Amino acid sequence: MNFGVIVFPGSNCDDDMIHVLGSVMKQKVVKIWHKDAVLPPNLDCVVLPGGFSFGDYLRCGAIARLSPIMQSVIEFAQKGGYVFGICNGFQILCEAGLLPGALLRNENQLFICKNIYLKPKTLNSPLTASLKLDQVLKVPIAHAEGRYYADTKTLSQLISNQQVIFTYCDEEGRATAQANPNGAMFNIAGICNEKRNVFGMMPHPERCSEAVLGNTDGKWIFESLIKNAVMAC
Repeated sequence: MNFGVIVFPGSNCDDDMIHVLGSVMKQKVVKIWHKDAVLPPNLDCVVLPGGFSFGDYLRCGAIARLSPIMQSVIEFAQKGGYVFGICNGFQILCEAGLLPGALLRNENQLFICKNIYLKPKTLNSPLTASLKLDQVLKVPIAHAEGRYYADTKTLSQLISNQQVIFTYCDEEGRATAQANPNGAMFNIAGICNEKRNVFGMMPHPERCSEAVLGNTDGKWIFESLIKNAVMAC
């Protein structure tokens, strides 16, 4: 696959993502500056990495959403291109209207940085199609505004359409309140759009995708995306 990783002022996971996609997953990847107005040709997937775009002033992602590149990202997604936002990237996708809902401040009002557990809620997405519904993954989080929120109608649609792709759980796979690190509604850790080509998740799979880090659970997610997005193309 051909990946493009967008860099905003304050992005701090862009090089991590490029390393994983290029060196670990052996895919073609280019870095894209947020002030570019046009995406490079022949991309299969655009990635919005984690970080603190524009210092997280106003709401997280609210300023980045106005960057020149975002109009091209929106058009790319509308044409069926894959778009993957992680942490701050998830926040930007919600601000841009490419994903429903919002990421609110954590329930405990604190920045949280630790390993958590999550599992697929559906296999009906490229990110999860190669996983198992009972497969528990240990993946780090690092955010202050990760509490997923949506109104009742939107939540109902997400659940009925199988657009909730990951939920927080404990080590045994139980989606309990104690396993929910930020107070997200229904333990939601990641969602996709109705067409299943735009994905967002708060945990950082790029931070646990190679043995040198002591955890390769995140690699499962990238392997699934690469295998199943290519099949869809």
